[in-house]
Amino acid sequence: MTEKALAVDAWEALFRAQVAVLRQLTAEFPTSEISFTEYDVLFNLSRAPERRLRIRDLIPHLLLSQPSVSRLIDRLAQRGLVEKLPDPRDARGTIVALRPEGYELFKRVAVSHAESIARRVGSRLDPDELVQLTELCGRLRD
Repeated sequence: MTEKALAVDAWEALFRAQVAVLRQLTAEFPTSEISFTEYDVLFNLSRAPERRLRIRDLIPHLLLSQPSVSRLIDRLAQRGLVEKLPDPRDARGTIVALRPEGYELFKRVAVSHAESIARRVGSRLDPDELVQLTELCGRLRD
């Protein structure tokens, strides 16, 4: 098998696994308070320094277009889960900050969601394979 064919097979395997896992995690998502996509925003903000990011720095972490992210942020802000702030270093930029209410909701949902992830991913791979998968995915992202 050629390197190109191996790469295509690897991509197909990765893509199909990702779709299957994502579908199951979405179906098992533990709350109707926020959507899976809204949770992803809260997750990324919870990991950011001071729990805040510029919108342009948040977008690459999400699977949405820039206009969709802006609308999603507006909805989360209306619900008091995040706050939109002007960027003091760039008047054109907007910072999204995770509010305490949003962080509490994130933490509550994250516990159950992590259990689903552990069942779906952790139960299928041993600890060494999980480390290897994490490293391989990191290399693909870089």
